[in-house]
Amino acid sequence: MLAQPVPVQRGESTQAEVPVSPYRSHPLPVMASSESPALRFEVIARCSTTKARVSKLHLPHYTADTPMFMPVGTQGTIKGLTTDQLRDLDCHVILGNTYHLGNRPGPEILDQFGGLHQFMNWDRGLLTDSGGFQMVSLLKLAEITEEGVQFEHPHDGSLMMLTPEKSMELQNSIGADIMMQLDDVVSSLTTGPRVEEAMHRSIRWLDRCIKAHRKPHQQNLFPIIQGGLDLTLRKACLEAMIARNAPGYAIGGLSGGEEKDQFWRIVSLCTDYLPEPKPRYCMGVGYAEDLVVCSALGVDMYDCVYPTRTARFGHALTRSGGITLKYGRYHTDYSPIEDDCNCHTCRNYTRAHLATLVNKETVGCHLISIHNIAYQMRLMRDIRSSIMEDRFPQFVQSFMKRYFVDNGTPYPEWVVNALNSVNISLLPPENAASQT
Repeated sequence: MLAQPVPVQRGESTQAEVPVSPYRSHPLPVMASSESPALRFEVIARCSTTKARVSKLHLPHYTADTPMFMPVGTQGTIKGLTTDQLRDLDCHVILGNTYHLGNRPGPEILDQFGGLHQFMNWDRGLLTDSGGFQMVSLLKLAEITEEGVQFEHPHDGSLMMLTPEKSMELQNSIGADIMMQLDDVVSSLTTGPRVEEAMHRSIRWLDRCIKAHRKPHQQNLFPIIQGGLDLTLRKACLEAMIARNAPGYAIGGLSGGEEKDQFWRIVSLCTDYLPEPKPRYCMGVGYAEDLVVCSALGVDMYDCVYPTRTARFGHALTRSGGITLKYGRYHTDYSPIEDDCNCHTCRNYTRAHLATLVNKETVGCHLISIHNIAYQMRLMRDIRSSIMEDRFPQFVQSFMKRYFVDNGTPYPEWVVNALNSVNISLLPPENAASQT
């Protein structure tokens, strides 16, 4: 049976309806670690207030620091960036898309090169999704059965049957340090029997993935916790997948348009139950406020296309919120995107120059992508250092004030509720520190 969280006595609170994490009154030892054939995970520091922790994730190709953000490179590249630039930006792990890599360059070429690391000249960590997300993104082109999912190629109309066995075959050829199981993915807005069907099928497909995995001593296979927004289904999935004793676990089926107050509660439920000494990966999360909140809830790993996809439309990330450089007011702004950013773009180019490039020259996308990834990497470093120095609650308070209140925006209710659940109260604007 699924281990139950330790009950906690709660005092009076103006947010009585917000659940407080059951682990906070029963702190675990400072250190925890686990080992699998291709992964070693060490928790090296914990926040004394929240569920946040800092860890070392030892992978076959690289040792990554968590919490970490992983940029998405769909077909073996982060659009517009070289692998040398990604190293300079201090990216520890990047993503590849199994469905697209399976189509091009294909497993035959990847096998000849010995995997995607060699093919794209990347010597750090790689994570591949299973191809399952395309069940949502290409739903009109897909047919889902117990055998697997059959896709119609969006360009040439050819058919591809992606089964758990085929997903493992492709991911073994890609050679990623971390592979994801093929799961039955449904939109987070889906309700009714389809959600339960997808959850149980994901468990059955996990067992098929485990059986088909050819390289367990070189690559790690992560299950994906499903169950939609139903707490009972999530707990059932947690119980089944924890019993498989995987190297790490992913929280899937979120970031699809659901209410954020539902989103954080599912994340927190999963981190409460997932094994303490194993990495926890929340899939598809990339907004800055989400990264901060989910780190407080105990998540270690994130990915999202957000920083690079929005860069292609001239959107740049800053500590005070995003700015869209195509707007006319930036054409005479001779400051960098951020004064205190040391990335190549901010050292060499002004907002005015970038504004002339947006939607006209590909170099504009390139330069803003560099900055946006640099921003994400710096945010994660700031989160890690604040946890290591046991000042994470103060960091969160300052970050949220600068990100919302200083821009004239009230704190989102879901952020307030989520942080209250792990004992962080956002201070009134006049009392919040200005440091970040």
